[in-house]
Amino acid sequence: MAHFVKLDKNNVVVAGVVVNNNAIDPANEEITGIEFLHKLYGNSDNWKQTSYNGNIRKNYAGIGYTYDEITDAFIAPKPFDSWVLNESTYQWQAPTAMPVKGKWYWDESSLTWLEA
Repeated sequence: MAHFVKLDKNNVVVAGVVVNNNAIDPANEEITGIEFLHKLYGNSDNWKQTSYNGNIRKNYAGIGYTYDEITDAFIAPKPFDSWVLNESTYQWQAPTAMPVKGKWYWDESSLTWLEA
């Protein structure tokens, strides 16, 4: 099974679908998957392949994620204003690392982790 997402005009993910392996050529998975989706939904839609393990475009794309054409990566919505994008993983990181032990949540007003 191959996973694809539909992008809006701003490259934001608005839908996701799974395409059966019988509908695609394994040697050319993304191209044949997009061709299949264009036949099914119409040629005007912009589709990109994604993967659960992050092997394709850094992160598995969910609704609301943005596709960055320059880095060829899916990026989650920014969770807090103070967080920065790690340009190796394309995931958001807090200004300070979360403590290892215990359950914590980020408090943006104090810019610290608070124990749950």
